[in-house]
Amino acid sequence: MPNQDPLEELEGIVNETVLPNAARVDAAGEFPRENIAALAEAGVLALTVPGEFGGAGLGPAAAADVVRRLAAACGSTAMVVAMHYAATAVLAATGGAEVLREIGKRQHLTTLAFSESGSRSHFWAPVSTAHRDGGGDGGEVVLDARKSWVTSAHDADSYVWSSRPLDADGAMTLWLVRSGSEGLSVPAGFDGLGLRGNDSCPVTAAGVRVPRAAMLGADGSGLDIALSAALPWFLLLNASASVGLMQAVVAETVKHLSSARLEHLDQSLAEQLPARTKLAGMRIQTDRTRALVEDALAAVEGGREDAQLLVLEVKAAADESAALVADLAMAACGGAAFRKELGIERRFRDSRAARVMAPTTDALLDFVGRALCGLPLMDA
Repeated sequence: MPNQDPLEELEGIVNETVLPNAARVDAAGEFPRENIAALAEAGVLALTVPGEFGGAGLGPAAAADVVRRLAAACGSTAMVVAMHYAATAVLAATGGAEVLREIGKRQHLTTLAFSESGSRSHFWAPVSTAHRDGGGDGGEVVLDARKSWVTSAHDADSYVWSSRPLDADGAMTLWLVRSGSEGLSVPAGFDGLGLRGNDSCPVTAAGVRVPRAAMLGADGSGLDIALSAALPWFLLLNASASVGLMQAVVAETVKHLSSARLEHLDQSLAEQLPARTKLAGMRIQTDRTRALVEDALAAVEGGREDAQLLVLEVKAAADESAALVADLAMAACGGAAFRKELGIERRFRDSRAARVMAPTTDALLDFVGRALCGLPLMDA
């Protein structure tokens, strides 16, 4: 019988598994399989799956809390889970019952496969193709693509995949692609600056055949689904991960400043004014960003009119705040922060990643400006 409250075990998993593995995951660029397996077994990956498919049926606020708590321990694990939740939101919105049941049974990890080499961070403009292999409405569909950044690329069981429409007008169509499909290849591992265990790799489809029934939603409706289902979850969860990172960095900085001493003055670093002012600035940025994220989550779950604008704001705000807090921590802790023992150096690198994840900070600022002026978010 599945655990009816998957959050009951989360703290123990974070403290006993995720946090102890974090340094190794980062140093080796290793996918956090043990962490993900523990979260799956506890039902955390099924947190947002509707109850009829074996999940807890919880919404973005609960998912954001999970991602925040994971990010405080291991950014790579948090990103894997965030992308899983974003892809699950698409499946729930489009009736992906088979995969939802697998997630509900603790047997499936999914992810998004949107960004492409040809359109880079402009995920809303896929250049990959889909065409029929066989007549009528049945038969198979052939997918060809060069996806550029797919989190959990080697370890996901499925990808929520974008392409140009099959027949209809529109910007894109979405598909459910199983990771073992013939013609899929993941040629390289991820060796990046930060989030080193998230396995964000290119995935190539060369004549991958999927059934016509693998289409998620209507042909040509993929962008609408991405904007209404995947994007809000991704932005809110990404921002929540940044909050978790900032909270961890503040805690590490407090610990270091309180324990490190200037023996010739018989004082701790915490007794030095410059260090305290940097720490105060870090905490203010963290609390300010958390308040914005929580307000955005409340707006989404309450159906408020300002929900869309706040969702567009949160990742851009959190990206910049996380980088600033990490910068201040490096300055406040001095040379000790450059060593890996504190965990600040790892989070400093992780803090750089969010700004370049599509939609990038620049793209989001453009979206916010367009929304304020009553313009469409994207040019036709």
